[in-house]
Amino acid sequence: MSDKTLALITGANKSIGFETARRLGQQGIHVIIGARDITRGKEAVHKLAALEIEATFVQLDVTDEESITRAAQTLEKRFGHLDILINNAGISGGNVNTPSETDVATMRTVYETNVFGVVAVTKAIMPLLRKAPAGRIVNVSSGLGSLTLACDKNNEFFQYKNVPYQSSKAALNAITVAFAKELAQTPIKVNAADPGFTDTDFNNHRGYRTVEQAATVIVHLATLGTDGPTGTFQDENGNIPW
Repeated sequence: MSDKTLALITGANKSIGFETARRLGQQGIHVIIGARDITRGKEAVHKLAALEIEATFVQLDVTDEESITRAAQTLEKRFGHLDILINNAGISGGNVNTPSETDVATMRTVYETNVFGVVAVTKAIMPLLRKAPAGRIVNVSSGLGSLTLACDKNNEFFQYKNVPYQSSKAALNAITVAFAKELAQTPIKVNAADPGFTDTDFNNHRGYRTVEQAATVIVHLATLGTDGPTGTFQDENGNIPW
């Protein structure tokens, strides 16, 4: 059992997930690195430990319900509760930008991680969040999931129309709203974060934002005070349209 603030971050062994872990760890939060690959997950913990950040690795494949169940059971036995869940793991599904050329099998694969994985992890972890004084759930979404921005001809990504990724993030936004409604009468807050177009392996380093910039809104939503909002979609400057 632990009385420290605990944060589980999925897909946290690199990029935005790792930077989020580093930033939360600097605030004295014990970070739990959720990753499929054992070697990479443990390497991330060692890197954080070198920075004097308290971190633990748990093997977690968000597309595997048995893996999710084992991870939840491990956290229950070791810590007894969880304060923060950051659903960061995600995949792009490639760069096809024509809806009529969309491969349905690829779309299913993207949804397994970006949509179904988030629901499965959140459901499994919910009992631990309910044991915390004030749980926080942050779903790492994307401005590409905003239907309002997708229809705005002045938006820099107006021409982008990757059906698997874009629709998966729109679905994630809807999931965020649904969980926020369910938990509205509890201390748990649920919000979606847009880290922006970030320079990572995810987009073959085409992004122009740093991981430090990207993590800012995630850390903010993960550490909201009791007067903070729930059921919102935000970037580092505040609310953005659904």
